Amino acid sequence: MGYSKFKKIRNVVKKFNLELQSVRLFGEIERVEPSNWLQETLRMADVSLLTSEKAKSERLISPILVEVFQAYKLKISFFSGEQLNIRPNDDLAGECDFFFSLHPPKPYIDAPIISLAEAKNEDMNWGIAQCAAQMLGAKFFNEQENKDIPFIYGCATDGIEWQFLKLENDVYYVDTKIYTDLREILGAWHHVINLFL
Repeated sequence: MGYSKFKKIRNVVKKFNLELQSVRLFGEIERVEPSNWLQETLRMADVSLLTSEKAKSERLISPILVEVFQAYKLKISFFSGEQLNIRPNDDLAGECDFFFSLHPPKPYIDAPIISLAEAKNEDMNWGIAQCAAQMLGAKFFNEQENKDIPFIYGCATDGIEWQFLKLENDVYYVDTKIYTDLREILGAWHHVINLFL
């Protein structure tokens, strides 16, 4: 089952002897205006039935993340649906919906992975847990490649609500703010990426 085995973040925390804190991750976020392309793409998605996780992932979540990637495409890579099999025996294996790596675009995954996003149709708690497990997998991947970084960000989303996490020094920080405004969502992602540039 891999990452999807973790349905509550407390399962990740207990299994790997980590800590968990709820905090406000970001101060005032500078809002970012969406492009005409993104606005039109989301308008088109709005008139179709988004009844599955896959549909929301393709029509709502991916366009937002692609828009973020476009702003930094010479400095970061964007991956979708890639396997990150680090410690299968610990269930740190499987497909990740989306993640960014800190290197110019390449046709293969390289370290360091700096942030991940997990799409969930309805159960955001499961999305947060799965994202947390993937963040730990990314941390171990970065260490394995000798490109360890001090922290990794993650985000769980159902396409409407976006909740961010941070993994630093064996502590998960879960944002108490849930983002729903598109300009704030884009601003939060720009803030995260800029922390690494």
